Amino acid sequence: MPVLVIIVLIFLFIWALLGLKIVRPYQRGAVERLGKYQRMVQPGLNFIIPFLERLIKVDMREQVVDVPPQEVITKDNATVTVDAIVYYEVTDPVKVLYNVANFRLATIKLAQTNLRNVIGDLTLDESLTSRERINAKLRDVLDEATDKWGAKVTRVELQRIEPPSDVTEAMHRQMKAERDRRAVVLEAEGIRQAAILKAEGEKQARILEAEGQAGAIERVANAEKYKLLTVAEGEAQAIERVYAAIHKGNPTKDLIAIKYLEALAKMAEGKATKMFIPYEASAIMSAVAVIAEALKDKTEAEKK
Repeated sequence: MPVLVIIVLIFLFIWALLGLKIVRPYQRGAVERLGKYQRMVQPGLNFIIPFLERLIKVDMREQVVDVPPQEVITKDNATVTVDAIVYYEVTDPVKVLYNVANFRLATIKLAQTNLRNVIGDLTLDESLTSRERINAKLRDVLDEATDKWGAKVTRVELQRIEPPSDVTEAMHRQMKAERDRRAVVLEAEGIRQAAILKAEGEKQARILEAEGQAGAIERVANAEKYKLLTVAEGEAQAIERVYAAIHKGNPTKDLIAIKYLEALAKMAEGKATKMFIPYEASAIMSAVAVIAEALKDKTEAEKK
């Protein structure tokens, strides 16, 4: 009897151990009882009925699916080799388990098919320069298709798009020709800019030189003008002083006549062959004649 009890206890202990299941934090557990889905268990220590229930763990972390390379024909009948990477995460563990038999294989085949469709609508040049456009369109298609499988496609990245070798060589030659053309254009543009800058510099130099000459001429003219004005002002002041002195001294006609004679003597010393006497000088000349007659009479009287 004790042996039977010990056997029963050992069996119950093993049975309890078999029923204890640990679910990690990034996992969810689906419990099936006799082949039928029963419940979903959360991370931690869980107990199931051994031999009657089965625990299926589903990884909820973001997963990566590498799409194998494949040849795709573009819209302009060029063959390119394309491969991609698909990132997805499980949103509904029940759908992932029961709505699709092999989720990874289904995702790979779906990505390959849609890659052919997307790139088939683009030309070779567009497919090589539209990676973001291809990624976005492929992600939308895959996300819509995998929604009923309980998964969400987060990102799709094209790893490479390789055209045939002859097309690659032609593209390299085209790129080299384009770079040579740009180099020639840039060199010509540099020469043109240098010529323009040189002409602008010479023009500015001539303008500055002309402005300097004009300024010098203006300064000389201003100096000459100031000199003439100063001399004129001096002469005017001298005339005014002489005129004031004459009126202040109240000169007689005899003195004025003598001054006229002195002036005529100086005028006679010149090289001119003609001399004009003002009309107003007739009265003075008569006064000079009177003075001369008086001097003559005085001289004769002294001789007697």
